[in-house]
Amino acid sequence: MRKLLFLLPGTTKQFFAGGLTAELNTLRLAQQICEAEVVTYRQREPGILFLDDLLSVPPDRRCIFVVSWGFDVPKLLKRLGDRPTIYHAHSTGYGFVVPPRVPILAVSNNTMSYWGEKALGSLIYHLPNEISSAFENRQLPRDIDVLVQTRKSSEYLLQQLLPALKKRCHVVVLDSYVEDLIGLFNRTKVYLYDTAEYWGRYRLSEGFGLPPMEALACGCQVFSSVNHALSDYLDPGFNCQKIAGYSTSYDTHRILETLQREDSFAPVPDSFFAPYRRENLIPRLATILTEINAFFDHQVTATADIPQLTRWRIAQLSVKRILSKLKS
Repeated sequence: MRKLLFLLPGTTKQFFAGGLTAELNTLRLAQQICEAEVVTYRQREPGILFLDDLLSVPPDRRCIFVVSWGFDVPKLLKRLGDRPTIYHAHSTGYGFVVPPRVPILAVSNNTMSYWGEKALGSLIYHLPNEISSAFENRQLPRDIDVLVQTRKSSEYLLQQLLPALKKRCHVVVLDSYVEDLIGLFNRTKVYLYDTAEYWGRYRLSEGFGLPPMEALACGCQVFSSVNHALSDYLDPGFNCQKIAGYSTSYDTHRILETLQREDSFAPVPDSFFAPYRRENLIPRLATILTEINAFFDHQVTATADIPQLTRWRIAQLSVKRILSKLKS
């Protein structure tokens, strides 16, 4: 099986984000199956391969590059040329095209469906992000009524709903990195997450949305938007409630009612989280990598010949349909 080279701009604090964490988690999963390591491309780091150095020598088809970093993907694909490459797709909406020679590994069904339309001639697989087994309900007393993280939260949540809630219950707002998020989740009764406005502003999608799942695993009641990949696993009325429901007063009423009900904190069963746990992701990734390695073996002697659904192709099909109707 070929070695995987995960391309990241860097691994230092300035690049810290959910995408970096998810990519490093996937790297660790891959290392249980084959050789895998990080390659940086914006900054050199001690003990880590640098992309410029790898591109200065003849291509090695015994390695597969893994690209993932949003806006950097098109230029990385161009630099890599015909070297075996996988696109690890998180958010969607960037507007670039992935050539058929590059298999797509989608972190959510939402992302997979996007590329199922945009990349008709590509191999596409689904590999959810991992939720660590450390995220669990520790059955501790919950002294925080409502927990919110400001990053990516909507103006409605921060400027309308929170002021109303602060008058009625104990609200904790996180506006910086927290070392022990698991501990905070285990002290929290209700977790609020509303990112539809944030992603809409950038015309991108929520790639996975791990925080609500982590909160659920720790026993929180979750009020969340259900945009994009959040709809993969959030089910309002059953494992969460939809935030921004008609009015601030109605949201406040529902949250306060949830805090008062003793039956609000029935745990989500472990089986719900099983597809996102390491023990189930490793065999799934092993199957995917086996197929992708076979594809790259075949690619050496074959040429892509499946028409792509480009704007020009759509225009051609529309003209054919109109001409067919006129003839009939």
